[in-house]
Parts: sequence; structure tokens; C-alpha cells
Amino acid sequence: MVKRSLVFQWTILLILSLALSLVMLHFHFPAAMLLGPMVVAVVMSLFGATIRINNRFFISSQAIIGCMIAQNLSSSILVSLAANWPIVIFILLSTLFASGLSGWLLVRYSRLPGTTGAWGSSPGGAAAMVAMSEDYGADVRLVAFMQYLRVLFVAGSAVLVVRIAMGSEAQTVTQEMVWFPPLGWDFVSTLALAAIAGWLGRRLRFPSGTMLFPMLIGAGLHAGDVLTIQLPEWLLAIAYAFIGWSVGLRFNRTVFILAVRTLPQIILSIFGLMSLCALMALALTHVLDMDFLSAYLATSPGGLDTVAIIAAGSGADMSFIMAMQTLRLFSILLTGPAMAKFISRHAPRKTPSA
Repeated sequence: MVKRSLVFQWTILLILSLALSLVMLHFHFPAAMLLGPMVVAVVMSLFGATIRINNRFFISSQAIIGCMIAQNLSSSILVSLAANWPIVIFILLSTLFASGLSGWLLVRYSRLPGTTGAWGSSPGGAAAMVAMSEDYGADVRLVAFMQYLRVLFVAGSAVLVVRIAMGSEAQTVTQEMVWFPPLGWDFVSTLALAAIAGWLGRRLRFPSGTMLFPMLIGAGLHAGDVLTIQLPEWLLAIAYAFIGWSVGLRFNRTVFILAVRTLPQIILSIFGLMSLCALMALALTHVLDMDFLSAYLATSPGGLDTVAIIAAGSGADMSFIMAMQTLRLFSILLTGPAMAKFISRHAPRKTPSA
């Protein structure tokens, strides 16, 4: 793959991504337009593909996803969180504790440096964690590997849960898609929202701001009937593909070989965190009388954009899911630096053999 021209690599990426996405759509997999490109990109990257997604396309796609989330949010979020604040706080604190313990154990029982283990195990927005980790002395390549490996596992498990929970209803959701609706002023206004709010989030250097600012501003405008967000399926499919490619193409062979010595510990920590979140989701179904699908996606350990894409086509409680995911992202952003410093200073380390 390394010796192939960039045109050839792009052609293969586009054809295989489209083919796999169509196959997944045929079998009614949620987030097929995200997972298809992501899987193809991972395989091509491990085989030495040299193509990369320009960061501007990734940022623009995040802004579009932010608008998509805003379209599904409502004022009921605050009501839901206020009514159930004890369980919400418990889930947030439990997830923070689990991620801190996971990072501590990784440092203790592997050769990962302290800051790398801490940032790599943080269940926040993957892009935000990678960006912030570089400023705190972590190995950004290993952090990216750990974060996006978790995203792949989480996306796969979430799709499986959605498929099992929805059953034959997944076919109905797929059939209801309108790929090319008539476009008007609402579509132009939505693009303007994505561009301006996304630019503002990036200008202010807020982690994941290119997605969070369109999400928060758009939700306010949409709920107040100031703006009707219109996002045709073809535009969402393009945004999903760019995010999937951006994630998948980070799995290059160099990073994989660098991480292979600690791969068992990394995978164990990922499954441990996912298992804890699944248990909390099961508890939510009893405490809040909520369906397991909504509870699982709400507690699923990231990333925010991936979970949003999967939740959007599942019929789950989008408001509660995005509220929980956003709150956890903010809590991780606030506590991440202090947690990384604590682990790097105090976690005992194994002495490498001579």
C-alpha cells in the first residue's frame, strides 16, 4: 500500500468505504455510514496507507455533527437532569474514579509513562484528550492509539446493543431516511450555524469546541424556534465518513508496533471500563425506569460524536444521552490535568529488567 499512488489509495478508500457502508445499511446496522469508512480506514492504515484527512474536513464534520445533536436536543434535558441529579452525579463520579483507577493500573502493570496512561484511559472526547495530552508531556501517539481503540470497541458494542434492542425496527429506521429532500433557507442557515459556531469554538481554543459550540448554540436557537435545523442525509453521510476516516487512519503500523507490548493491558482496561458502564446502565434501567438502549448509550465511555451518530438512528432518548455524555466530557476536561499529574507522580511503577 505504501508504494501505491495517493490517487489509487483514495480510490480504494472511497470504493471500499461505500461498498461496506451499503452492505451495513442493507443489514440495517446503525451508524453504517460511520463504521464502514472507519473499518476500511483502519485496515488500509495498518497495511501502510499514507493518505490522511485534512484537519479542516474533520473540524467541519464535527460542526455538522454538533448541529445534528442540537436538532435532537430539547429543554427536557435540564428537567431530566434536575429530577435525577443524585444518580447523574453518581455515574459521573463513578466513571471518573474508574478511569483514574484504569490509568493507575496501566502505569503500575505496564511500561506506559504516567501521563500517557492517564490521558489514554480518560473516557472523554477522544480528539480533545489527544490534543490536551500533548500539552502535558504524554506520548500523543500512544494516547491516540488508546483513545481511538476504545472508540472502535465502544462503537462496535453500541451498534451490537442497538441492533439487538431494535430488532426488526432497525429496518423501519433505515427505510425512513430521506437522502435528497428539497433544500431551502433552513439548510443555508444550518450551514451558517455550523461555520460560525464551529469557528468560534476553535477560535476560543475550547476542547471539542468545534462540536460543542454548534451543539449548544444550535440547541438554543432550535428550541426557541429561531432556527429550524435542516441536515439532509447525504450531508450527514459525508460528515460521518470524514470522522470515520480520520479515526481509522490514525491506526498506523508504527503506533501499533509501539503499543503492542502493552496491548493486553490496554484492551483489559478498555473492557473493564466498558463493563462498569454497562453495569451502571443496567442499574439506570431500574432506578429511572429507562430502556437499556438509552441507558447504555448514555453511560457508554465515548466518544461523544460517535455515540451521537449511533443514538440518532436508534430511537433512543437523545436528550438524556447527550446530556450525560456532555456532562462527562466537561468533567473529564476539568479533572483530566490534575488526574494525569497525580498518576504520573504517585503511581508505583515496575522496574524494567535489565
